[in-house]
Order: sequence, then structure tokens, then C-alpha cells
Amino acid sequence: MTAEYDALLAAIDYHFVRGDRLRRALTHRSRVHEEDGATGSAAPPPNNERLEFLGDAVVNLVVGHALMRSLPDAREGDLSRLRATVVNEAGLAEAAQRAGLGAFLRLGRGEEQTGGRQKASILADAMEAVIGAVFLDGGLAAAERVVTRLLEERIRAATAGTTTADHKTRLQEWTQARWREVPRYEVVHTSGPDHDKVFEVAVSVAGGELARAAGGSKKEAQQRAAALALACLAAEEAEGAAPALDPDVGDPGVGDPAA
Repeated sequence: MTAEYDALLAAIDYHFVRGDRLRRALTHRSRVHEEDGATGSAAPPPNNERLEFLGDAVVNLVVGHALMRSLPDAREGDLSRLRATVVNEAGLAEAAQRAGLGAFLRLGRGEEQTGGRQKASILADAMEAVIGAVFLDGGLAAAERVVTRLLEERIRAATAGTTTADHKTRLQEWTQARWREVPRYEVVHTSGPDHDKVFEVAVSVAGGELARAAGGSKKEAQQRAAALALACLAAEEAEGAAPALDPDVGDPGVGDPAA
């Protein structure tokens, strides 16, 4: 690698075996179109779109795996929603800005003149392309380290609330402070023999279900459902998209989280 990329390589903590992969990941299609027009070549130099496609899959895999490890009781739908709060244009563009990626983009004159180095869409796409290039260059383990480094804070926000034992108390404090509502817990399904039953519990606020989880007792299932609800709410708040519940809906005096 040439010294011109040292700052970026330090920011992502990865050094490429083949520097052309990083160069391609940083090449926007606007740059390629101009170069093709200047040379008259029938085969323009490649841009970063194929690497972006690959990087998108890698990021979703790594983040999805991290969420599954942290939230072993979460349902597929909840995991998908949490992953979407981590992996999106805003989050990837933010990671690109922290890494200083914009300064290294290879843009066409038009994009350069219209502020392409600061455009969230271009930054997010390039960030995915860089991760795709890391995957090709160093494999999945290297890509996982880079993704975790870049998105660590957002992943942590998505799994917040899973380390405190009394999740139900924390969830009640959260919902009462924001919506003057207490959570309601309902057993929605039971399975297994009498001596080894599994209870699935849904937790709702103001008529809207927040999460579901299963456990060997009602209390265990309630705690797990509360933990998952806390994680979802924290991720949505970090994303600036907390559920818009009407604080006047429902009776704050009804419901007992310890029931």
C-alpha cells in the first residue's frame, strides 16, 4: 500500500495485501465515467459498486451474528428490526466520516463540485465497498474485525439493557418516564410436559407489542421479554426513531410487571 492511504488504514485497522482492492473500493462511478470518456476505452475501469454489493452482505452477516450472540432469545423479526437500526445509510455514513473515508474517495469532477465527499449515500456505499474489499483481501475474520470496530457503538446500543438482572423494573421505569404507561405481560403460548413447560410471553405498552421471549417459567420469560424490549427501545432511541406511543392511551395504574 502507498503512504497516501495510511490514515484510512489506521482508522479501519487493516492493511491490504493487494492495494488495488482498496483503490477500487474508493472509486465512485462518476470517476470511472470521466476516465472512460477521456480514453475512449470500450471497457471502463471498474468502480466500487460490485464491492459495495458484497460489503452489504458481509456487514449484515456480521451484525446479525453479533445480535444473535447477544440476544439468544430474540425472534427473527426482532433481530431484523434491530439490525436495521445498526446497518443503514446513516450509520454507515457516520462510520465512514469517523474513519475520514471521504478524503480518500476517487470522484468525478461533477460529484467533487457538488460536495460528493460529504454525501451520506456516497459515503455509506463506499464504506460497504471497503468492507467488501477487506473480505476479499483478508477473509471473513478480517472483515468481522473491521465491521465490529466501525459499528461497535451502534451494535452496543442495539443490545443495551441485556446485562441487568431486573429487566422488568428497568422497562417499567423507561415506559413510565416516556409514556406514563406500565408494561403488560401476557402468556401467549405454552409447550412441553407439565414437569418441563416452556412459556412464551409477550410484553406490550399502550396496546402495542414490544417483544416476545420464552422461558422455563413465567417469570423467566417475562424477564427475557423485558430485556429484549429494552434492547429494541434503546436501539430505536439511538436511531432517533423511538415508538410514538400516545401517553394518554391506557391507564398507568393498571398492570403489574411483577405479576
